[in-house]
Amino acid sequence: MPADELVPRDALDALAAGADAADAERRWPETSWQVLCQVGATRWCVPRRFGGLELDGPALLEGYVRLASACLTTCFLLSQRDAACRRLRDGDNEQLREELLPTLARGERFATVGLAQLTTSRQHGKPALTARPHGDGFVLDGVMPWVTGAVRADHFVTGAVLDDGRQLLLVVPRDTEGLTVREPLDLMALQGSLTTSVDCRAVFVERRHVLTGPAERVMASGRSGTGGLETSCLAIGLARAALDHLHREAVARREWQAPAERLGKATDRLWQSLLTAAREGCTADEATRLRAQANTLVLRAAQAALTASKGTGFLHSHPAQRWVRQAHFFLVWSCPRPAVDATLEALLPRDPDSLA
Repeated sequence: MPADELVPRDALDALAAGADAADAERRWPETSWQVLCQVGATRWCVPRRFGGLELDGPALLEGYVRLASACLTTCFLLSQRDAACRRLRDGDNEQLREELLPTLARGERFATVGLAQLTTSRQHGKPALTARPHGDGFVLDGVMPWVTGAVRADHFVTGAVLDDGRQLLLVVPRDTEGLTVREPLDLMALQGSLTTSVDCRAVFVERRHVLTGPAERVMASGRSGTGGLETSCLAIGLARAALDHLHREAVARREWQAPAERLGKATDRLWQSLLTAAREGCTADEATRLRAQANTLVLRAAQAALTASKGTGFLHSHPAQRWVRQAHFFLVWSCPRPAVDATLEALLPRDPDSLA
């Protein structure tokens, strides 16, 4: 499907019009989310037999990068919902797939993931979320940190750790007794993502809601896909927004033509690398390298846009200030230690003279 059919220009314009509010206000970006539903974005990653479009990796990334260039907050919400859909798709529970994926494809329900405790957050000491067998199911205790769209979610795809170290992936309905969604966190950007923590106090989950496990490293289960590349793709989308602004500045100010050209070439190279990885697959090390490059690129693009905008860009009314704040999101969100190290190496070269 051509990119302009996947996300038409008028849809991008509508998302861009609501981008400031979605970033600054701690409320669900209803109008922007409806735009995604209208263009069929909620169907992109869902298998056809459940009412989805089942886009391949490159097409899915193309959709994400276009959405992120218009409104990063709304695209981020979609990416977390799609992560939940992928876990449903790749899990061992056909009944849950049949029950949830059609409604998610139609946009009638919203699901999100609470998996940071198994990936990048609170990895030392006692597990953040534990599970113990009880009757025909498991009892969860602890917390899901950094859950996006939690206030709106009907279902949470989460992971917990048993006493023997094995892990579970489960789907927890919003109305489960003992589950409490905290107030949205006061973030420096992407406020409309309604990211927060979800507490579980003696939450009983029936065995029929188990997706995968108990097993070792349940996050490694499922077929390969775009999941490890999504955040890098969102960074490229934001970089493109800043780059477009830089190109507009360069029309009237020739001194910005060369910087815009260099940044454009760097963006295109990284984008092609991501497409190749989505098409041919990549190792964890390769995904980490791409993530570090995306982190560095989006920071440079946002800073260049702000510099070109001069003092006007420092006003809340100008998108450059939003791009700069949002660019820093990629330094902390779902960024494993190897990607952090590689990003710091790019930002802080070992030769101190190169910093001056």
